[in-house]
Amino acid sequence: MKNSKLIFSLAVLCISLFSFTSLRTSSKYKCMMQMTNYSGEGAYVAISLINPDGDYEKTLYVQGDDEEWYHDITEWWKFQGKVRADIDALTGATISGGERAISVIQIEDSKIDAGYSIRFESAVEDQEYYTKDVEFVLTSESVKSKTEGTGFIRYVRLMPN
Repeated sequence: MKNSKLIFSLAVLCISLFSFTSLRTSSKYKCMMQMTNYSGEGAYVAISLINPDGDYEKTLYVQGDDEEWYHDITEWWKFQGKVRADIDALTGATISGGERAISVIQIEDSKIDAGYSIRFESAVEDQEYYTKDVEFVLTSESVKSKTEGTGFIRYVRLMPN
């Protein structure tokens, strides 16, 4: 009887740990951005996770590592300025017209097919700012597809890593 209670308790503990870790698992995706052939300075691009209500949830990556210009990505900066998340490990150099950049972003598996979106905002010094240069709902299909941009980004392609 004592052994059965111990085995039962261990089984419950294992199931609880498995459930907790499976809720927290995430996958890495290669994110390739191809820019349009614009002239001017390199673009700053913020890649954000957007919740089903349309609000910012998390910064996934920032193309552009000079904080002095982050305020040019206006809507993202309103969010980032409030939460002040440490994004140093999530940044890379700006990307110029006609160039392409590949980064790796990490997305929690529970966000796929759950109404979440990814938004790519772009800004270039003394030029336009595009709040939704690229935005798409995270689905099992969209995390391995190509989406056209509407501003400085020609297209974005995600590929499971």
